[in-house]
Amino acid sequence: MEKKPRSERRESPPREVPALLLALLLATVLFLNGLLYLCLSNPSGSSGRAGADPSLCPLGYFRLGAVKNCSPWLSCEAISTEVRKLKRVGEGAVKKVFLSEWKENKVVLSQLTSPELQEDFLHGLKMLKALQSKHVVRLLGYCEQQFMILTEYHPLGSLRGLNETLSIPKYKGLNTWHRRLMLAVDYVSIIRFLHSSPLGTLVMCDSNDLAKVLSQYLLTSDFHVLVNDLDALPLVNRSAGVLVKCGHRELRGEFVAPEQRWPHGAEVPFDDDLMPAYDEKTDIWKIPDVFNFLLGHVEGSDIVRLHLFDIHAACKKKDPAERPSAQEVLDTYRKVLTLLIREAAMPGTREML
Repeated sequence: MEKKPRSERRESPPREVPALLLALLLATVLFLNGLLYLCLSNPSGSSGRAGADPSLCPLGYFRLGAVKNCSPWLSCEAISTEVRKLKRVGEGAVKKVFLSEWKENKVVLSQLTSPELQEDFLHGLKMLKALQSKHVVRLLGYCEQQFMILTEYHPLGSLRGLNETLSIPKYKGLNTWHRRLMLAVDYVSIIRFLHSSPLGTLVMCDSNDLAKVLSQYLLTSDFHVLVNDLDALPLVNRSAGVLVKCGHRELRGEFVAPEQRWPHGAEVPFDDDLMPAYDEKTDIWKIPDVFNFLLGHVEGSDIVRLHLFDIHAACKKKDPAERPSAQEVLDTYRKVLTLLIREAAMPGTREML
């Protein structure tokens, strides 16, 4: 019986197949990573407090670091005896901020700067207690009598330092349109949370310029955004005819919404009593400016801006009623993020990004 010629044996698969499989696997991981992020960011499946993080302790308790058990918020006595100040790291109109230590954990201790601002300080504390969620910095304790607030420490600081952080070699790999767009999703998620909070519709009033807005938010070590300063959060209640004014002085510049500017011309001196009140749509006006900072000008950022051009144009409508809600902006951001991740995972589109 004759043996079959060796040439009839089945040939080995082309060498290109493993490379193709590797590329498909990489694309799939990128796509699933984006979908996982969006699922974790979507609060629709959560119960209890709006935007609650399942890893958080019950209201009135906290868990810090690798500790598994929840501890009750620290009292005046505990803060005075167990918390050690290390150095002052900042000071605003209402609070002095100290990097401190509690049981070998870095924490942040905030104290009132001036007795005249007690009302603002206590309002910020009230908001911090009531709004504990995945969107808000974690409260560890407080002392109303001595005007002290203890919160979790985030070493990367406020969003103002984002570009400096991304220039550090350790974080340069995160300086991509993909990661920056995720930060913008976080930011709009916070605005949406405030506009539909357990307390009602809250307006982020401490936001008269870009630097001020960015200073109100923290960048976490795993590159998410938390709101940190809640001293100026007035409540809008349209059904009761309750609108807000962000302070009692004249606001100027293109960053603040048109309805926040003095409407009676330069010939009429500013008078707070004649200044009309407004609603939460002032926050929507500012979203494109904050977004432009967060996205930066990395490779691929131009196509992201192109996809979001229409929603950002709508945010800049002069009539507040014509601007989208924070939920509509957030839905658009998430849709674009998913679309661009899918396109990046498809052959032939990577060059576009």
